[in-house]
Amino acid sequence: MLFAETNQEAYDNYLQAMRIGEAVSLPIMICQDGFITSHAIENIELVEDEKVKAFVGEYKPKHYLLNKDEPMAVGAYATPVYYMESKRQQAQAMMDAKEVIRKVGAEFGAMTGRTYGLIEEYRMEDAEEAIVIIGSSAGTAKEAVNQLRQGGRKVGLIKVRSFRPFPAEELCAALKHVKAFAVMDKDDSFNAHCGPMYAEVCAALYAAGISGPKGINYIYGLGGRDVRVESIQHVFAELEQIASTGNVGETYRYLDVRE
Repeated sequence: MLFAETNQEAYDNYLQAMRIGEAVSLPIMICQDGFITSHAIENIELVEDEKVKAFVGEYKPKHYLLNKDEPMAVGAYATPVYYMESKRQQAQAMMDAKEVIRKVGAEFGAMTGRTYGLIEEYRMEDAEEAIVIIGSSAGTAKEAVNQLRQGGRKVGLIKVRSFRPFPAEELCAALKHVKAFAVMDKDDSFNAHCGPMYAEVCAALYAAGISGPKGINYIYGLGGRDVRVESIQHVFAELEQIASTGNVGETYRYLDVRE
């Protein structure tokens, strides 16, 4: 699952998708925010057809359904005898996909000047407070970061591009030096505890033995509710309090909700 911040990134992700999916034999989803990017007008830079064809290449599978010389049945059913092994293979393929995403993103960058990885770090070099975000809201959040930086605040942003496979190691490296962070979830898990991305980030930090940064979770933007620069600045104001006092308070929070 690759997420796009802009229409340009959605287009770029599609061009990389075939290479990534075919390399590890897994389906791939290119995700973008409905209406916010799907119905927005934005100039994008297209890649010439011949360059795209050369970059994507031609898929030549060893076994395929429409081969008349090798009849086969393909379906979702797996017997209990082999199910455990097939799931283990899927898990390994997802692990292997991380390096493939990096490699394909680097090759795409050499062709277009737009290089992609699993995450994007924005003004994180000396950040003391940071937010972890996904999708189109990252653009709004970057503007909030820029404005706060002009006021002398040491804030930054981490945009998650690859949600599956989850970039645990990269996020830990980016967050280990901050004092406080907020994970922004544009959905909810209905577990009375946190959103899905916050759970993943916390699990990654715990597994890596990183306990310094104080983390909170915000559920936001449900139903297409607007996310404003002021909304993100409010999150950073809360993080500043947490960083200065060490008191986290409630970790499961809703942003811009009418109580």
